[in-house]
Amino acid sequence: MSDMLSIAASGLKAYQVALNTVSENISNAGTIGYSRRAASTSEVAAAGSNTSLNGMGSLVTGITRAGDFYAAAQVRTAGSDLAKTETSVTWLDRIESGLDGNQLSTRLSDFFTASTTLAADPTSLGARASMLEAASGVASAFSSTGKALDQVAEDLDGTARSSVESLNSATAALARINDGLSRSSAGSAGASALLDQRDQVLEQMSALTDISVDFDSIGRATVHGGGTAGPVLVSGAQAATVTYSSNSAGAVSFNVVNGASLQSLAPTGGALAGVVDAMQRVVDAKSQLQAVAQDFANGVNTVQAGGRDLDGNPGQPLFALGTDSTAQMTVTLDDPRGIAAAAVGGGTRDNTNLATLAQLRTSGGYENRIVDMTTANAATLSQRKAVAAAQNTIHDNAVAVRDSASGVNLDSEAVDLMRFQQAYAATSRVIQAARDAMQTILDIR
Repeated sequence: MSDMLSIAASGLKAYQVALNTVSENISNAGTIGYSRRAASTSEVAAAGSNTSLNGMGSLVTGITRAGDFYAAAQVRTAGSDLAKTETSVTWLDRIESGLDGNQLSTRLSDFFTASTTLAADPTSLGARASMLEAASGVASAFSSTGKALDQVAEDLDGTARSSVESLNSATAALARINDGLSRSSAGSAGASALLDQRDQVLEQMSALTDISVDFDSIGRATVHGGGTAGPVLVSGAQAATVTYSSNSAGAVSFNVVNGASLQSLAPTGGALAGVVDAMQRVVDAKSQLQAVAQDFANGVNTVQAGGRDLDGNPGQPLFALGTDSTAQMTVTLDDPRGIAAAAVGGGTRDNTNLATLAQLRTSGGYENRIVDMTTANAATLSQRKAVAAAQNTIHDNAVAVRDSASGVNLDSEAVDLMRFQQAYAATSRVIQAARDAMQTILDIR
């Protein structure tokens, strides 16, 4: 009779754990990163070789956590690729806004159109004033476009630093989780919760840089950044520190400090890889804009120097470029009479030098160069958006596959809940029957 009681009591405890586990699954069905749990049980085995005593009850051996390592790895890989492309899209869009926002190509066209209008009547002070105003418009457009690109570079630099800080926070968190796993009992609810946290942190890290992950027997993660041959970011309870630096030319570098060791991190995925790509594109755009601005200012000033103004004096420079930031252009001529429309020896109605300016427009191709810059950036942006859309689908599919293996299905949990409730009630009745039988025997005595 005591055996009957002990067997039923062990079953009651096992089903209580199972019911608690199912309840936890149901309550966390919508929790991001939660993996389904299940209570593992086994029969109570007799000590020694007397196997006839086996089956003397049930025993909860631990809490198992559903999951698929390969599916989780696919989610991290897909997330890393998507984060890289989305970061690139964000900054290509910023570059496009910087190049388009000030209508630089239009302002250049307005300037050359104003010079053509002046050529029809070189003595017209109104036409001269209009050309000078158009020159101010060009200078302002160059300066504003340059400042916009400088701001993109500055903001991108801030994003890079913020991303590195996020990566360092994630590596530190993962090291603490590894330490917690070392202290937790395998198969416990606490260990399962730590493993959920581990996978969430790994996913966060993969969105920042591509990572390679190895797990030991208790689930602790060793993480390499930038691929399997990259530097170690986390090993056991030790986390490395990632640093970021950039120079005046826009070159970006990431390094991993691990104790006395310093290794270079070359991300090929995640936001950091997107930052590297975007920074290079910003630097290229600034360089191209500066080159156009320099060529334009030098070309126009050379034409000015080769002619004579309305008073017969040698033409003075029309534009000047600053050196503190990108394409910072100013108009140095403030008197419309100073526009050198005539050739040397020409009269006040001579427009020969303005014809040279028209030739400069064709040979310099300034408007086309700006349009080509903008078009090339827009084409790359469009292509990256298409790639991002495809990668987003791949990522969603990878998440769906992972969740099908580890997520909570409320229908199946409801079935388990009913099954365990019935089993719990049945074992309770067995205990009650054993008590009643015991009482009856005692009453007979």
